[in-house]
Amino acid sequence: MIIRTQVGLPYSAVTPKSAYLSRRSLMAAAGAALLAPLTQAGQKITGYGKSPFSTTEKLTPYGDVTSYNNFYEFGADKDDPAVNARGFKTSPWSIAIEGAVAKPRTIDLDAIMKLAPLEERIYRLRCVEGWSMVVPWIGFPLNALAKLVEPTSKAKYVSFETYFNAKQMPQARYSGLPFPYVEALRMDEAMHPLTILSVGLYGEVLPNQNGAPVRLVVPWKYGFKSIKSIVRIRFTENQPRTSWTDANAREYGFYANVNPEVDHPRWSQAKERRLGEFLKRNTLKFNGYGNQVASMYSGLDLRRNY
Repeated sequence: MIIRTQVGLPYSAVTPKSAYLSRRSLMAAAGAALLAPLTQAGQKITGYGKSPFSTTEKLTPYGDVTSYNNFYEFGADKDDPAVNARGFKTSPWSIAIEGAVAKPRTIDLDAIMKLAPLEERIYRLRCVEGWSMVVPWIGFPLNALAKLVEPTSKAKYVSFETYFNAKQMPQARYSGLPFPYVEALRMDEAMHPLTILSVGLYGEVLPNQNGAPVRLVVPWKYGFKSIKSIVRIRFTENQPRTSWTDANAREYGFYANVNPEVDHPRWSQAKERRLGEFLKRNTLKFNGYGNQVASMYSGLDLRRNY
């Protein structure tokens, strides 16, 4: 795991695992009192249903999910966002939806919350770095937002842009990534019923460090396509750029599926460790969602199109 480094540095520049684990042990003891208020119950969400798409696997503890995050605008270490994002202002909030659509518009968060019935979706998730978790997200399918703006026949891709303000996010300058952060999906991936916009987890609104107030969740691509704090969605005819591909195309291609058969240059994708567990488990292709999504990649060489 890279600690406070630039994307693409040689492996020799990576902090040794032993030093990292020692550091985390010291910080866990010293920072327990500091982080405790951040994992208390937040604002509740009511009136949501249960989704049939949910897994029945054991949930990852709330404290792990809200204190071990990738959110590079608020720091490169996993425990940085829970501390550095606490003052992040997420209200008022709106998303601009534009591009190859018949009805472009800007919609505020209150209206976003009413676009479709909210559901709790318990998704199995695996990060590129080899850790995984099971989270009860609250949200709605992205395709509900698309219906609002009516994509035209030219819409082949969907791009996303996150909010960025250097004054609110001074830690971003250490990440080595270009900002604002951008991500993209092919149209069929974006419109798949498993792809959701999440506004909450564990029955509460999203904590800042988890992507408040609205973020993307694509369960068979989690850890690759997980853009947070979205402010712009654009439907395009041509394949859009993405931040990680811009920063390091050798390691992060456009088709970033969870695939144990294709190793990341610095990590094996064959195994994963669930947060809160010691032993590793086998990684499932498409994160276990192959029955639902594998057909979208029929005929596509996923070793070349990674």
